[in-house]
Amino acid sequence: MIHGSEKLIFEQGRAGRVGVDVEDVCLIELDAALPEELRRGPLADFPEVSEPEMVRHYTRLSQRNVGIDDTFYPLGSCTMKYNPRMNETVAGMKGFAWLHPAMPVSETQNAFRILWELEQMLKEICGMDAFTLNPVAGAHGELTGLKVIRAAIRARGEKRDKVLIPTSAHGTNPASAMLAGFTPINIEVNPDGSVNLEALEKVLDENVAAMMITNPSTLGLFEINIKKIADMLHAKGAFLYCDGANLNALVGITRPGDMGFDVIQTNTHKTFSTPHGGGGPGAGPVGVKGELTPFLPYPRIEKFGKDSYGNDFFIPMTEGRSIGRIHSYYGNFLVLLRAYVYLRTMGARGLREVAEAAVLNANYLRVSLRDVGYRVAFDRPCMHECLITDENMPKGVVTMDIAKRLIDKGFHPMTVYFPLTVHDAMLIEPTETETKETLDAFIRAMGEIAEEAKAAPELLHDAPHVTPVQRVDDVDANRPKNLNMKWEVFCGICS
Repeated sequence: MIHGSEKLIFEQGRAGRVGVDVEDVCLIELDAALPEELRRGPLADFPEVSEPEMVRHYTRLSQRNVGIDDTFYPLGSCTMKYNPRMNETVAGMKGFAWLHPAMPVSETQNAFRILWELEQMLKEICGMDAFTLNPVAGAHGELTGLKVIRAAIRARGEKRDKVLIPTSAHGTNPASAMLAGFTPINIEVNPDGSVNLEALEKVLDENVAAMMITNPSTLGLFEINIKKIADMLHAKGAFLYCDGANLNALVGITRPGDMGFDVIQTNTHKTFSTPHGGGGPGAGPVGVKGELTPFLPYPRIEKFGKDSYGNDFFIPMTEGRSIGRIHSYYGNFLVLLRAYVYLRTMGARGLREVAEAAVLNANYLRVSLRDVGYRVAFDRPCMHECLITDENMPKGVVTMDIAKRLIDKGFHPMTVYFPLTVHDAMLIEPTETETKETLDAFIRAMGEIAEEAKAAPELLHDAPHVTPVQRVDDVDANRPKNLNMKWEVFCGICS
């Protein structure tokens, strides 16, 4: 329910008003042909509004949304960056948007070529031998990669059942391991955020199938012992998995495959240009090293000779030892298309500049926010995001106060209370798309909040002050009995 000055759509209009009044002969004939039991009767209390009323209502609601087009959107570990509109234009072209995956292979050759070329680019960027484009989210990619590992282990005749996961990894990793049939085992990290090698050595045995590492980690740090970890895993016959959601810090500079990783999922909706948020759409292509290639899900696009005009001919292929399908057809094609356009536009040099700018911006925030009163959780060079806490704030001022007050300053709050291993964490990812002027404005806002915390803490406790809804009881709002997500008159079967 929307509170504040904007009324619900059900509270607007008057009886008899309509948006569009269609008196079409074919519709009348269709209505007459429908059996009585399938015809919808009058809806009690259904909103009756004119078209301008409806348009204005939803336009006003849309103007209350906060997005990357409005302001700096510094969610850590999410890469909420500006994505070029050109990529959206290409994805909207009829030749792409109107394609159907069941069309004859001869009529979808250009789409197949794009998918094949995207796979080649991802292989080069990540240092892998093969990719599948089928997974439709990062966590879906995690599950796919772990299923590939499980299939390879079974093909060896082994029954390894453990997956090691540092506490600095993404929170979806343990769930993905469970869904893939493994038992997740936590590995502690050192005070500097790196994996504790002694803790790893204690649990690393012949029953370990893989270790999942988010690199850079959710702490915003590069794993300094990655080569040593890879050697330890491989010596035991286990695989090393890279959660590649944070590739913004690496692209064009270093390749996970060269670090010793055997599997990686890439979140194209974070790194390679797709609007991110709202539950989708997404894509999580998975790359693997040689031994794992035969087990990738199908279909995969492969070259299959030449056509009658001498052009490369592409067809969807299957592999006998594949884990099978993990999604219908070829994945989220239009999402992958956006990634393809992004990569072709940026080129190798542009991708390196993406990583350099993302890392530079994050370190600029790390040092600057420390200088205006915040504690930096790991005060060493970070990667694409920096992690601060409210430890230096006066007693009674908490992380949520700071986040809510940021809204009054015109910024979307950063990620708060995550990662869970850092008390009162504030995780900030500026991305490569933000200017120094934007970052300076954010730093000033954070400095002002730090001063307000000392002089007038009630400003923070009552924030935000500029929104229709102020503080929401986060605990109460998550109780199902308090959520009303339907209109009961309209949705009669739910009431």
